[in-house]
Amino acid sequence: MAKDSNTVSAVRAIAQPIAEKLGLQIWDIRFLKEGTGWFLRIFIDKDGGVGIDDCVEMSRALNDPLDEADLIEQAYCLEVSSPGVERELVRDEHFQKYIGEKVKLKTIRPVDGKREFSGILESYDDGLVTVRFEDESGLSVTKKETSWIKLDDFDF
Repeated sequence: MAKDSNTVSAVRAIAQPIAEKLGLQIWDIRFLKEGTGWFLRIFIDKDGGVGIDDCVEMSRALNDPLDEADLIEQAYCLEVSSPGVERELVRDEHFQKYIGEKVKLKTIRPVDGKREFSGILESYDDGLVTVRFEDESGLSVTKKETSWIKLDDFDF
């Protein structure tokens, strides 16, 4: 997720009050290296969805406070965006908010020969995720056993 969870925590402490002032919520923050570059990604959300103007406004509002705090030694690219309709569930509050909704998940190791599953998020308790399938069977795995868990907002 992040190169340094302390960096992410420090960025969150700066970004949270700015987001609140703009009527936004911080969905997730990631600081990671891709290729030769470093990226600070801040995912924002709000009731009714996030637009490009929200992202621009948040990015501009964050620039100076991040520069003044000088938290990150290396050069990086700041990206502010929506978590998208297939948003990844990361924090405990994400799971609690979306109990009863359709999700898809990918496990790190195969379970009964499969790694990708879709179903209804039935429960989340202290890192244990339970998903119920159409046939009424289910799967319970810890969050650590998954590569990702995302909302499954598309019906094809």
